[in-house]
Amino acid sequence: MRGISGFRPFVSSGAMMAICCAVGISEAAAPPEPSAGGRQKPPMTFFVTSVGLPGGANLHGLTGADAHCQDLARNATGDRTRVWQAYLSAQERPGQPAVNARDRIGKGPWYNAAGVMIAKDVDDLHGPEANINQATSLNELGEETPGNAAPQDPRDQSWAYMEAHPFSIRHEILTGSQKDGRAFPPDRDHTCNNWTSEDEGNSPNRARFNTGPGAEIGKSDGIGSWNSFGISGGCSHEALARSHGAGLFYCFAVN
Repeated sequence: MRGISGFRPFVSSGAMMAICCAVGISEAAAPPEPSAGGRQKPPMTFFVTSVGLPGGANLHGLTGADAHCQDLARNATGDRTRVWQAYLSAQERPGQPAVNARDRIGKGPWYNAAGVMIAKDVDDLHGPEANINQATSLNELGEETPGNAAPQDPRDQSWAYMEAHPFSIRHEILTGSQKDGRAFPPDRDHTCNNWTSEDEGNSPNRARFNTGPGAEIGKSDGIGSWNSFGISGGCSHEALARSHGAGLFYCFAVN
C-alpha cells in the first residue's frame, strides 16, 4: 500500500513477527469446527400431530389426513421433499376395498424429532419392540404429547377445557386399526365412516360401551397399545374429548 506522498511504509521484521504471532494466537483460540465424520441426528420421519382438524374425527378422509401431516411437517422443518401420510386404516365399504395403515407409511426406519428411532421397519413397528411411549411420541415441533401424567382435572373431559388447556391429557390417538396395523372388518364402525363423520356415539358416558359411530384409538403414552386400545365414544370433538382425545393422529414419512 502506498501513502499519500507515494512512499511505501516500512514495517520492521520485529513488527511483522509480532503480527504473525498475534494471528497465530487468534487462530488457536477459535473453537474447532465439528468433525466431518461426526454423527448427525437423523431427520424426523415420525410425529404425532400437534393439533387436530376442525371436524374431530372427520378428517375429510385419508386424503385430508395426509394433507394435514404434510402441512405440519413442512411448516416445522421447511423440507418439501418428504412425502407424509397418516397412520390410519379405512374399512371396507361397498365399492371400496379396505386400506391398512401399515401399508401406507413406507418401509422405515422412522425417527422422531429428537432423532430417536421409533421402529426399524413395519414388522418392528407392530411388534413388542415398537418404541412409542410418553418420552418418544413427540409432535412435529419436538414436544411431548400430554399423557396420563399431565395434571388431572375433573373438567378435563370436555372439548372446551382441552382447547383452553393445551397441556391437558390428550393421549388417545386416532388409528382405526387393529394391533397388526390392518383395518377392522366392516361390520362395526372403527373409523368414523372412514374419517368423514362427526356423529355422536350411543354411549355418552363410557366410550368402551359405544356400539355406534366411533374410531379405534391407541395410547401415545405407553399405557396400553399405541395403535389399538379401544373405540372412542363418538366422532365429534366433544365425543373424543370425553375420553381424552383431541383428534390427533400419527404421521410417517413414506420416503
